[in-house]
Amino acid sequence: MALYLTDIVSVSGKPGLHQLVGKRANGLIVESLDGTNKRFPTSLTQKVSFLSDISMYTYDGDEKLEDILKSLHTAVEGGLELITKKSSADEVQAFFRKILENFDEDQVYNSDILKLVSWYKILNDKLDFNQLTEPEAEGDDKKAAKKTAKTPKKAATPKSAPKAQSRAKGGVKKSGNLKAG
Repeated sequence: MALYLTDIVSVSGKPGLHQLVGKRANGLIVESLDGTNKRFPTSLTQKVSFLSDISMYTYDGDEKLEDILKSLHTAVEGGLELITKKSSADEVQAFFRKILENFDEDQVYNSDILKLVSWYKILNDKLDFNQLTEPEAEGDDKKAAKKTAKTPKKAATPKSAPKAQSRAKGGVKKSGNLKAG
């Protein structure tokens, strides 16, 4: 089974990344991607962020995490060395400038960049960086669109039909002679 960014979450209070396994009425069931494969349910008090919904600030707007991860993967494949937690602030900024040139230094903190690198290390052998999101089934969408376009709308039927007339009259029936006994 292929893994996509829409299946991967970050859970507040829990280190690392997790794969969405299932849903339940009051939360999600996730599995750790750190190799332990521990499954646990999330609660309503925990903040769960899907990686497909995360973006980073740039001077031109927001840049999706998907595009940043692709750029990071391309740079690492080209020979760029990853930074570590012990790297200085200037090294972290210079490293990320090679990945995303126009990032907003006031809103993107060094801790955000270090978290991105740690996520990349986790996802490096689990994801195909050329296809981070699930492919759209274009043929199915087009067929569904044609089907809905060609289907004529049916006339609305009333929710409750009028009651049919019956000969029997309701109420208590009188019987002839009742003997009191």
